[in-house]
Amino acid sequence: MAPKQSSRAEIQQSKSPAEFFAENQAIAGFDNPGKSLYTTIRELVENSLDACESVDVLPDISVDITEMTERMFNELRGVPDDNDKKPSSAGNDAVDTGGKSSKKRTNKFDAYFQITVRDNGCGMAHKAIPDLLGRVLSGSKYGVRQTRGKFGLGAFSFHSSTGVPIRVKTSHVSGGTLNDDGNRRIGDKISECVLDIDIYKNCPRIISHTQSVNNSSYIGTEIQVLISGNWTTYKSRVVQYLQQLAIITPYAKFEMSYKNRSDVKKDMNLRFDRRSEQMPVRAKEVKYHPSSVNNLIIQQLLERTKAKTLSKFLTTDLSGITSINAKRLLERLGNSYDESMNPSDMSDKVITRLTQLLRSADDLFKSPDGGCLSPLGEYNLNLGIQKVVEPDIIATARDKPGAYDGHPFIVEAAVSLGGKDAKEGITVVRFANRIPLLFEGGADVATRVANSKIKWSSYKIDHKRDKIGVFVSIVSTKIPFKGTGKEYIGDDITEIQQSVKRAIQNCCSQLRVHLAKRNALRDVKERKSRLLKYVPDVSRSLFGILEQMQKRKLDEEAGTAQQASPRKHNAAGISPTKRLKSNAEHSASILDGIVNGDITENIIKQQLTEAVEENIYAGLDDDDVNQANGAKSSKSKKTNDEDNRQPLYLVPIYDSLKDAKNVIRHPLFDFFPMH
Repeated sequence: MAPKQSSRAEIQQSKSPAEFFAENQAIAGFDNPGKSLYTTIRELVENSLDACESVDVLPDISVDITEMTERMFNELRGVPDDNDKKPSSAGNDAVDTGGKSSKKRTNKFDAYFQITVRDNGCGMAHKAIPDLLGRVLSGSKYGVRQTRGKFGLGAFSFHSSTGVPIRVKTSHVSGGTLNDDGNRRIGDKISECVLDIDIYKNCPRIISHTQSVNNSSYIGTEIQVLISGNWTTYKSRVVQYLQQLAIITPYAKFEMSYKNRSDVKKDMNLRFDRRSEQMPVRAKEVKYHPSSVNNLIIQQLLERTKAKTLSKFLTTDLSGITSINAKRLLERLGNSYDESMNPSDMSDKVITRLTQLLRSADDLFKSPDGGCLSPLGEYNLNLGIQKVVEPDIIATARDKPGAYDGHPFIVEAAVSLGGKDAKEGITVVRFANRIPLLFEGGADVATRVANSKIKWSSYKIDHKRDKIGVFVSIVSTKIPFKGTGKEYIGDDITEIQQSVKRAIQNCCSQLRVHLAKRNALRDVKERKSRLLKYVPDVSRSLFGILEQMQKRKLDEEAGTAQQASPRKHNAAGISPTKRLKSNAEHSASILDGIVNGDITENIIKQQLTEAVEENIYAGLDDDDVNQANGAKSSKSKKTNDEDNRQPLYLVPIYDSLKDAKNVIRHPLFDFFPMH
């Protein structure tokens, strides 16, 4: 029996990149309304940073966010509201629930946001605006170089949730940004464009595109979008993103304004001022390294090459290959192929063999050079952390450039202790190509190295009690992200893992010297606290002893002194170093001070307190003392070279030690003369 034919035949379809991302929004970071809001802000801000850095201009970026309800959105768009046409007997905010009051269930897209991002960058050329924003996977960031960004989604990022067109106002400046007099160049024209994207054709749909004379000296670009989202769930993420962006971009100024049209009490403003005037050097585009290619890359390069010989192709279209090494490589390819062979004559089998040789011939090529990268720099990283975190102490380090799979990378790290809003334990902050990574941090290489590969106790750091901040920035021509969201870097690449570990250890080694001083100062503070704690008791006891001595003297003069039980004393065995006798005049002056009120318990307490304050920091440097006192000038102290302290002994002021009457009676103790 013949098999039954399907009544509906399979239909072969093809989809544009825009249509693919529209159906798989989670890949692009649009998992939910809150994440969509965060991703939109991130894409716009990072595009503004690129526009400023491309012309070496210190970025000034502002973000305005206005939240509106669904009703406000419909009024703005002229969309009829069903609530106006179908009033409910229970009111607009309630439904019939069998006599029970209940609020109307809100739609997850009932909050809409108008986002406006402005910058002072190079702007966009008038003719290029539609293609830059109206095509998915269209941009200037492709190639072998360090770049920000994810996919180049253009207006698709803002179209999917509301269908509202994007509005652009820009003034483009080509070439240098400074005039001969050193002032900023101003574009001659202002371009204004309103456009949408045709998802099925992956092409821009232009609504209006005009150009006018720039009479207002307008600079940069302003992009306005209207999307749905959720501010409540992702407010902390947006703020955290801008905070971390201020750390990794201290040469930029960021301003954010949030306004809630239905509740002004929720309005907020955020500002991060520029801390540094020094911008990193721009990243350079380089050619593919031999160890980074595969069959597809080689085929693309062969199709685009202008070289007429295979040897010329290897030396001009790939990096790190000299003519001598190219000849040696072709010798390994076989006698059937020579250096004068035309690249277009290579078959698929030969391309496969050539790719295998390029990836395995490490002895012929140098490792990729990190000179094409643009790391932030230790100076800027230090300033950025100080500006935002305000730690008590910080150390930074940069590891030597490394390479994996033919791509160079550089790891910079910083370790801080303390700071405002810092939490006990280890807090890891991650950056990839100078952009913050906020999600899936537990699986990231920086987090795993900091938590399991560093022996913090060896550096005098308590990883459970101290407030430790670990900052790791990795730049590369190809960041090895894991997962489709590009939110974390795996720890399976040994070269990167070891580089991160070395950079963090370098920071910890720098901190160890300072922490040793910190621990010494902490011990001094604890000792000072203990001494001052007992000053009142000691003062009271000493004053009581002096009072008893004064009373005993008066009793002796009156002949009414009580006789104590006899006690044996070995006067001959008294050590001279343990006896410090004062003369009669000094003894009399002390006892007279008791009578005259020159010596009181409060005076003794004051003198003991001053003695502790003056001598507790003996042996420490002035800077250490100032640090211990909160950077305030400390009282005069004695260093090791000036230490003239003398041992203090409590000794009787009487000549006869054998006389039992010299025993001083006190409610708490009996004081016997030294022997």
